[in-house]
Amino acid sequence: MSFAEARTAGSPALSVSGLSKAFGGVQAVKDVDFQVAEGELLALIGPNGAGKSTCFNMLNGQIRPDRGSVKLSGEELVGRSPAQIWRRGVGRTFQITATFPSMTVAENVAMVLMSQARELFSFTRSAVNRHRAKALQLLDMVGMAGQADRPCGVLAYGDLKRVELAVALGNEPRVLLMDEPTAGMAPRERVELMGLAARLAHELDVAVLFTEHDMDIVFSHADRIIVLSRGELIAEGDAEQIRSDPLVLKTYLGEGQVYGQDKKPKD
Repeated sequence: MSFAEARTAGSPALSVSGLSKAFGGVQAVKDVDFQVAEGELLALIGPNGAGKSTCFNMLNGQIRPDRGSVKLSGEELVGRSPAQIWRRGVGRTFQITATFPSMTVAENVAMVLMSQARELFSFTRSAVNRHRAKALQLLDMVGMAGQADRPCGVLAYGDLKRVELAVALGNEPRVLLMDEPTAGMAPRERVELMGLAARLAHELDVAVLFTEHDMDIVFSHADRIIVLSRGELIAEGDAEQIRSDPLVLKTYLGEGQVYGQDKKPKD
């Protein structure tokens, strides 16, 4: 069954309808509708200023929409705080990694596990150690268990991105929002990280919504793509449909460009 058929057959993990936000006289997002199924990677793309960041910030409660609905497995999220939304199962990674440089990799992951268990206000070494086994399990999932006891401050940037992914998975999210996950990474690292994210999404049945400026990454890894321009959705479909959409070519991709078709990343 295709993801489109799955979305029709069952309830989506994340359902967005009529989402709108204006700042003064500028309509940043207007009547945006989309759904993300469990285990699906949905890419949200568009030119700078299209409203992608505003849309993301409304989904996890950082910005309240003027109108519209955001439902997680049928439960309304609009009006809830980012912490409440996180606890209900919406994780997020950011364009710039945010870890504690002096703490070890395992300790950084343990911190989110302590937060989930509401133990941050009783931070002790024994509390961290109590969550070490789960932290190591998460790190193994992203290929970082071997560096569990290294300080995050000495890691390469690509490895920090993997740690961030482990942290984002710490609350066992049903939906994961990834804001430009490969920004600042080398081409090969980008491919490896998104391949990892795709594998984990499919294995764990996590719905993933991601923004990305690297179109080769988008067309190679996204199960489905939606395109935002001037705050409105202008196209939706698989890679081939988006590549050939006249309006997308005109407003964003450009004529004659080829993306995500058997390109090999360079070191």
